[in-house]
Amino acid sequence: MPNDPPEPDRLRHVDALRGFALLGILAVNIGAFADSWFGTFAPNPAFGAPLDQAVRFSVTLLFETKFYLLFAFLFGVSFTLQMSAAARAGAAFEPRLLRRQGGLLLLGLLHGLLLFDGDILLLYGLLGLVLLAWRDWPPRRALRIAVTLVVASAMLWLLAGAAIVAIGVALPADDSIVRTRLAGLGGDAAATLRYYLTQWRQSALTLLLLQAPGALAAFLVGFAAGRSGVLSQPALAWPAVRRIVIFGWPLGLSGALVYAWARTTAPGLGADFVALGLSLLTGPLLTAAYVAGALALFQTPRGQRIEQWLAPLGRMALSNYLGQSVVLGLIFTGYGLRLIDRLPPPAVLALVPAIIAVQAVFSRWWLQRHAYGPAEWVLRAITTARLPRWRLAAAS
Repeated sequence: MPNDPPEPDRLRHVDALRGFALLGILAVNIGAFADSWFGTFAPNPAFGAPLDQAVRFSVTLLFETKFYLLFAFLFGVSFTLQMSAAARAGAAFEPRLLRRQGGLLLLGLLHGLLLFDGDILLLYGLLGLVLLAWRDWPPRRALRIAVTLVVASAMLWLLAGAAIVAIGVALPADDSIVRTRLAGLGGDAAATLRYYLTQWRQSALTLLLLQAPGALAAFLVGFAAGRSGVLSQPALAWPAVRRIVIFGWPLGLSGALVYAWARTTAPGLGADFVALGLSLLTGPLLTAAYVAGALALFQTPRGQRIEQWLAPLGRMALSNYLGQSVVLGLIFTGYGLRLIDRLPPPAVLALVPAIIAVQAVFSRWWLQRHAYGPAEWVLRAITTARLPRWRLAAAS
């Protein structure tokens, strides 16, 4: 097996941001496994205690519509790293990137068909092709288009919600989605598999409508950040970081509060759409504040320890993202214990830090012995069209 070319020093704070993104992604995605009412415009009536409502409100406030943007931002950053890797290897970038996107599409398709109908890899595989076509854009143009995408998407939902409120359209009561989900994920393994095989198209369309514009915008922002080099020298960006923290937190939290209120109180379809539009408009500001706050934290002694703990988790982000679906499937679906709708929201949320802690320990152990995570190894093999090294040399 041929040796890989030596990699440059990794940006540990970027890996740590990926680990942080995995935490937020898990806090949201666990609801899709644990709650049959997830994704509807109403809370689960089986869990209506004040603590249950407080947990749902907090998760919606702090995590929903924010962390998929962070994941997408880091994807845009990694796109520029792939450009640099191709240049170091003396390889043509376009064929290499096309193979990588094909690998993501394949992994996303398998993930969505077998494990999780909310898969984002398929979406990232498709949107990465758009970024490939725009790879020669200067950073400023990428940022302008990103802002346009966010504003246009938010305005569509805001206008749709306002129109629904104005004409008084009501959403008819229909729990067929809930019953279908519960029958599939709460049945045996065959029922769970049938559910995923029959639902992935509808779920993919929903993700395309809700997340694609914001994800592409975040791709472009990450692309601009990678091209400008601000993440490789974050000290140069401290004035911008301070402005993001000062303005991003209050503006982002304001929109998030409205969105969380709508999602947990079910005020009606029109108000839900308005709240969603407001969240899509202000969510990127809160995501940016998360990034800026994390980068500032990583400069402190305690933050450096957190960064060191998160970095291995982020280096194996793809493996850990897929691994989370495996673990959640074993806990909540017919693939395992079938605990969907059986654990209250506080118990579900308590699983998040436990799973992340196990993944962080496992990632550190694995990376002491292997060059790449398992899924990263597969994707790298597809990208470079050759088998990379599997285990680290004994000396390292």
